[in-house]
Amino acid sequence: MTDSGFGRRDFLKSAVVGGAAAVAGIQEPQAAHAQQPAAAAAPAAAQAPAYEFLNLEEAAFVEALVDHMVPADHLSPKGTDLGVNIYIDRALAGAWGKGDRLYMQGPWKQGVPNQGYQLPLTPADLYRTGIAATNAHCRKTFGKAFDQLDAAQREQVLVGLSTAKIAFDDGPPVRAFWGTLYQTVMEGMFADPIHGGNRNKAGWKMLGFPGAIAVHRDHVVKYRDKPFPNEPVGIADMS
Repeated sequence: MTDSGFGRRDFLKSAVVGGAAAVAGIQEPQAAHAQQPAAAAAPAAAQAPAYEFLNLEEAAFVEALVDHMVPADHLSPKGTDLGVNIYIDRALAGAWGKGDRLYMQGPWKQGVPNQGYQLPLTPADLYRTGIAATNAHCRKTFGKAFDQLDAAQREQVLVGLSTAKIAFDDGPPVRAFWGTLYQTVMEGMFADPIHGGNRNKAGWKMLGFPGAIAVHRDHVVKYRDKPFPNEPVGIADMS
């Protein structure tokens, strides 16, 4: 994502229309990674996160993933400082991760893309088996797990997932796994902070998004291509 003029911020902003509040359609961009000289001040240090779903190996994978896709720079803290990993863990531990609104009775036949999700796996199961398969690929290729790779190696793996050039020896379909990874990182970056991510509304502030209240119709024109002067408002601010 460092090619001519299209940096990480463009990558993140391009995801908002389809993936900020509720990700409806997921494109398949390459993994985002860019190193900037100045880092934005991170939120006050917090205690180590207590995960509800992720085990130690999975948590290490997710933390490395979100810090690579959302590295700290002058516009925002890194992914773990934004709580993207916490958002993902809560989502996987909750009703969405358990597939509460998915039809899970089969038959499980190979579908075509316009038929949508066709796997006998809940999103949590897809995440868990996909992480294990990705780590197995990393150990086979580099001799160590994803979280122990250097930045260039992580980028290689994520690009391989996003383009389906990686083939799992034993795991879920690569495109399905990548789509879910990408969706949850984008949601953790831009969803309402009440869900665990977008800490201090940093994702919204980066975009100039006013927040959850729908009274900004006139501002769409007035502040187009201009910084929005007010602090964004989240669900918790209105309770």
